[in-house]
Amino acid sequence: MGEVPVLTRTLLFGRSSSFTLTTNRLHLHRTSVSDTNPSSAPLATPISLLRLKKKKSTKPPSPFAFIRKKSTNLVTRSLRSKMAGDEGTPVSADVTSGEMIFEPIIEDGVFRFDCSGNDREAAHPSLSFVNSKDRETPVKSQKMPSCIPKFECLLGQQIVKLELLVGTSFYGTGEVSGQLERTGKRVFTWNTDAWGYGSGTTSLYQSHPWVLAVLPSGEALGVLADTTKRCEIDLRKESVIQFIAPSSYPIITFGPFASPNAVLIALSHAIGTVFMPPKWSLGYQQCRWSYDSDKRVREVARTFREKKIPCDVIWMDIDYMDGFRCFTFDKDRFQDPKSLVNDLHENGFKAIWMLDPGIKQEDGYFVYDSGSKTDVWISKADGTPFVGEVWPGPCVFPDFTQEKARSWWSNLVKDFISNGVDGIWNDMNEPAVFKVVTKTMPESNIHKGDEELGGCQNHSHYHNVYGFLMARSTYEGMKLGNEKKRPFVLTRAGFIGSQRYAATWTGDNLSTWEHLHMSISMVLQLGLSGQPLSGPDIGGFAGNATPELFGRWMGIGSLFPFCRGHSEQDTSDHEPWSFGEECEEVCRLALRRRYCLIPHLYTLFYMAHTTGTLVASPTFFADPKDTSLRKMETSFLLGPVLVYTSTAVGQGMDTLRCTLPKGIWMRFDFDDAHPDLPALYLQGGAIIPVGPPHQHVGEFTILDDVTLLVALNEHGKAEGVLFEDEGDGYEFLEGGFLFTHYVAELQSSTVTVKVSKTEGSWKRPYRRLHVQLLLGGGAMVDMWGKDGEVLQLSMPSEQEVSQLVSTSEKHYRTCLENAKRIPAVEVSSAHKGIELSGTPIELKGGDWAIKVVPWIGGRIISMTHLPSGTQWLHSRVDINGYEEYSGTEYRSAGCSEEYNVIERNLEHAGEQESLMLEGDIGGGLVLQRQICIPKNDSKVFRIDSSIIARKVGAGSGGYSRLVCLRVHPMFTLLHPSESYVSFTAVDGSKHEIGPESNEKFYEGNLLPNGEWMLVDKCLGLGLLNRFDVSQVFKCLIHWGTGTVNLELWSEDRPVSNQSPLRISHEYEVINL
Repeated sequence: MGEVPVLTRTLLFGRSSSFTLTTNRLHLHRTSVSDTNPSSAPLATPISLLRLKKKKSTKPPSPFAFIRKKSTNLVTRSLRSKMAGDEGTPVSADVTSGEMIFEPIIEDGVFRFDCSGNDREAAHPSLSFVNSKDRETPVKSQKMPSCIPKFECLLGQQIVKLELLVGTSFYGTGEVSGQLERTGKRVFTWNTDAWGYGSGTTSLYQSHPWVLAVLPSGEALGVLADTTKRCEIDLRKESVIQFIAPSSYPIITFGPFASPNAVLIALSHAIGTVFMPPKWSLGYQQCRWSYDSDKRVREVARTFREKKIPCDVIWMDIDYMDGFRCFTFDKDRFQDPKSLVNDLHENGFKAIWMLDPGIKQEDGYFVYDSGSKTDVWISKADGTPFVGEVWPGPCVFPDFTQEKARSWWSNLVKDFISNGVDGIWNDMNEPAVFKVVTKTMPESNIHKGDEELGGCQNHSHYHNVYGFLMARSTYEGMKLGNEKKRPFVLTRAGFIGSQRYAATWTGDNLSTWEHLHMSISMVLQLGLSGQPLSGPDIGGFAGNATPELFGRWMGIGSLFPFCRGHSEQDTSDHEPWSFGEECEEVCRLALRRRYCLIPHLYTLFYMAHTTGTLVASPTFFADPKDTSLRKMETSFLLGPVLVYTSTAVGQGMDTLRCTLPKGIWMRFDFDDAHPDLPALYLQGGAIIPVGPPHQHVGEFTILDDVTLLVALNEHGKAEGVLFEDEGDGYEFLEGGFLFTHYVAELQSSTVTVKVSKTEGSWKRPYRRLHVQLLLGGGAMVDMWGKDGEVLQLSMPSEQEVSQLVSTSEKHYRTCLENAKRIPAVEVSSAHKGIELSGTPIELKGGDWAIKVVPWIGGRIISMTHLPSGTQWLHSRVDINGYEEYSGTEYRSAGCSEEYNVIERNLEHAGEQESLMLEGDIGGGLVLQRQICIPKNDSKVFRIDSSIIARKVGAGSGGYSRLVCLRVHPMFTLLHPSESYVSFTAVDGSKHEIGPESNEKFYEGNLLPNGEWMLVDKCLGLGLLNRFDVSQVFKCLIHWGTGTVNLELWSEDRPVSNQSPLRISHEYEVINL
């Protein structure tokens, strides 16, 4: 038998290296070997890069050549990174492809991979690791990597590929919309203000270049591309992970380990665990943009208490500020913030206030003046401060990559919280900038970063960590202000590792059933990427929720780690009582349920903080080997508690049959069963603590009765834990807590429940213990005793158990049947006999999935190209998307009228999917639109639109008013700075139109000759729009903020029954 290999490093990547692999038979040493000096390599010109030929390397072999599985042909070339922010630094002079070299770091089973020794030295410091040196320091290891990534370096880009076992499932990739299991998806890490994002949006507010791969066996492997720069994560090929980002960056692998949970624990040893949240932050939190006065804030708080709906926090959006100036208060509407906060505190509420990074450029404004004096602003390439438009108008932005800027900000925060501020909300910190197509600042801007962060770099290097560093500065400022309190910071933008300083939410979502469904996967995905403290805007931020949608969302959202309701201005009120009595009662039940579970949730957060485990996890964590669980998106786990729900309109829990993991799962509730509330199950072998349904967390005391829910496993045993401390502060780090391990065991016909172990310096208080033993079907037997003493509970006979279960199930069904249901109210037409709904109709066939709303505007709200997974267009149901107008004026008749479906067919007339809409645009005219995916050409989808005269009066000579058919699609730019429009004009001239052109018309000989294409260079794709040039008289390109309109205009004339206006066109995606 051989000895387990041990990897050791005897010299750290100098000009000469020694690397030893020790087994009982093999001792291999390579010494005095020189890596290629990149600074001596000739620079490649753009032309020479196109003409490179393979050459045999004349350099000595790499000191790591022995751990490559096979030799590779090397191409001698010198590459420069165009996006790295360190132009002029050659990368990997003589290695362009092959297998990566590795060394063990941190602990057994964790490996760092690099393309070469030079690349290892060229890599920037890690901002994801708690301690960047841990990534640079090799350790002894008993393991070898099971998978060696392959790489290719080309034109400054490093492409890394890992091929895993067939049947591997992918998760993680951070804050992403869409499906839970990520096979077939591609995302880009580039923090983006993504208001109203869709299921196919590829860049949201945070960046986590991380993939969790669950192998067919249930074992798991984690892969981190440790780069702050824009990174493509491509999971479109089954069981293959591919990263593409500017050179050079290392790949860190974790595992394979026995379970996904073990991988996440190992990841936390690198990037840290979630900060320990104050207990009050686990209560419900109410927010709106905006509660615009202290009077309105007090009114909302008072209503919660009057209606006995639990709540702990009221949030203040930007309207509390004086002219949107951070660290100020409006003197009329928030005259005395300290008095307001005192009133809130007296009623059990905390107050959280927003701070954005954009600082108004205004002499005399103390924040701007002090920042200018300290020289903390991000600068342009010419060295002058960058000025961008945000809420206050022209703004400058702190450079959080500098210690002096972070200290300056932290001290402002320190002073700010003296007003009684309990928490801070960092928004707009991607950073978002208005009135620019990229939605952010130029990548050429300069950050004078600290050396340990990477030094002076351009914005492309630090963009993805800007929000992360702002949250860190805010967190540190709150600690400065009160060292006896735990900071609570919520950040919109972040990077992997942000959980050390801040919670997060899933951004500006929509009040739709699709977004309700996605919210589960998004929260789980963030947890699987190291951020366990997250949640969505319950009810949806943009748009108006229906009562049923809001109630269902509250039922689910009340069980997310972070629980906050939030909505934007100019929408209907979204407080729990705003949707009628039935919805209000569902919200009350849901939040009472959350408060009952707070002892369990707080314990889960203590475990997450100390060990790196999850708070909310996917259902398959209960049995990673069961592949049938891996795509379940309507259930999740809170430790051993399974939450099972419905996210479908009109489908409550009374009509749903739950699919449970293998083993014992005991249903329970708090005598609150309702069709719009999730079903709860406790896994066999578990004990969880629950408490009374207080109105706010401040009502909890150490003397409260402790209730234990117990579910025995097949061996008649169960165990669980309860963590208790002051709920705030840091005494728990010095042992100031009580951590109780409870066990239960069935012997003969008696269940014994006792304390098996106690940790912490707190003495157990004298209090009652209530044990509820679950029997199945919601039935239970219980007994009372004193906490800390041995309790013995007699099990009923099998016949008695059967009777109890039968009675309980009957009671449960009766509760569901008799519950006051929330009315299923959808936005509907005032006109009778018209099929009108805010619920999208999906046309799906060939390469396309199209969502059309037969509602106001009849707009297309989503265009998804299935083979590439690219969502070219997405919008709300009431604005933007694909619209059509009947005049040359913007938003003329056609975009705001009611449309009805007059024909929908499957397999009709040779068409795979077909939909015809019609809207009355007045004056006897209708705008008719047919959308189809041709069966004989499934790569395209086609739109035929017409303005038709239906009832034009004879007095007008049979002719209508002057009309123009104006096709107005608003496409989403996934990579604004890498996008342009290309076409050949009628006169043969070729055009490439970029965002800098703003808005341009093309007509006459400059009209596109029947087609034009929106190109995304990052994706390597083009959206080709073909049209009948005889029908189009003018084309318009308008670049917006992260969007572009490609408009087709007909001639401008009256129409009659015999002479309608028509435009026929189609879309196809082209691989470039």
